[in-house]
Amino acid sequence: MSVLAEALEVMHKTGERCDEAELYRLKGQLTLQQFQVSSSKFQVTNPQPPIPNLQAEAETCFLKAIEIAQRQQAKSWELRASTSLARLWQSQGKQHAARNMLSEIYNWFTEGFDTKDLQEAKVLLEELKH
Repeated sequence: MSVLAEALEVMHKTGERCDEAELYRLKGQLTLQQFQVSSSKFQVTNPQPPIPNLQAEAETCFLKAIEIAQRQQAKSWELRASTSLARLWQSQGKQHAARNMLSEIYNWFTEGFDTKDLQEAKVLLEELKH
């Protein structure tokens, strides 16, 4: 997280924003990892998660990444952020919203279906059908 914070600081200082969406997606991913570690440790002694807002913080990062990618017309970054958000929503029982959001960006693509990002999105879309 400290390296990511440093990268965001450099981005703000230099104004170089080509990777901004991906930086916020990564921040969301790292925040989710903190939530998962905190939750698993906390469940040993107490059934309530210690920091329930970490999922909300991760969701905010993913939504910001999507918004930035859309503004920059960076469809690959948008796909990655949408896939991350869809996974989070899936874990929260929001399959319908996750599927609708992810399918919208996935269906924009007309080629490159052998890339890792599009393959992951396709697998997740299949999971969200059930």
